[in-house]
Amino acid sequence: MKKLKRLFQSYFRQSVSGGLGALMFYTCLPVPPSVPLEFRQVACWVPWVGGVVGGLLAIADWVLAAWQLPTSVASVLVVCAGIAITGGLHLDGVMDAADGLAVPAEKEDLSRRLAVMSDSHMGAFGGMAAVVLILLKVTALAAIAEHRTFILIMVAMWGRWAQQWAIAHYPYLKKAGKGAFHKAALPTTWHALPSFLGLLGLSGLSWASGWVPAEIVLRTVIGAIAFSGLTNAYFYRQLGGHTGDTYGAVVEWTEALLLCSLSVG
Repeated sequence: MKKLKRLFQSYFRQSVSGGLGALMFYTCLPVPPSVPLEFRQVACWVPWVGGVVGGLLAIADWVLAAWQLPTSVASVLVVCAGIAITGGLHLDGVMDAADGLAVPAEKEDLSRRLAVMSDSHMGAFGGMAAVVLILLKVTALAAIAEHRTFILIMVAMWGRWAQQWAIAHYPYLKKAGKGAFHKAALPTTWHALPSFLGLLGLSGLSWASGWVPAEIVLRTVIGAIAFSGLTNAYFYRQLGGHTGDTYGAVVEWTEALLLCSLSVG
């Protein structure tokens, strides 16, 4: 019994250290300084970080609605809050990836694109991509009148599961960098399965509890799977693999496209 208790305590400490490490790595949210942080497995926690981010956005959206702000204004503020919470981490990936893909490159030599993506300076295509992405998110969210809490939470979680899929399923193109230890944490496609099943379970509970209609749940799940696959496959086709920048771009574009699909009807 004592051995079992020690194992549980060790697992609990590792979970707390890993979860808070992921929260610090992927967001600007404060983390208790007294807790030791573990960063090697942060990629395993990223969808659940999305749950925290999406939950905070849902609370902000509820408060803004209580203040009777127009939906369009509230949607702008919620999207801006999402950028602030993450420190623009994933949006930076969108801009770097757009700048890199704007460079003509033969399939035999994609190093030019990777070199441009590694440059910290923002180019014209990166700026345009950021503007288009933010406009898509704002206008799509403004068009969604009901079930916004569920949608904000699940879009944030599924967008980050798409990142897990990119890490686990596709090759990482750099020998070093922030993405390298992500790949070490999720070395095979099977490592993305637990989070996928967890998100399916949460979606099912949302419907079974009567919180969200089955149609919304199904559209969210089907759209998330489809757009995760499309965005990941697109960057793989263009680059032959993924980098830390494309991981962030996959999150943002999956979220934007999923919001657009949910705004219909």
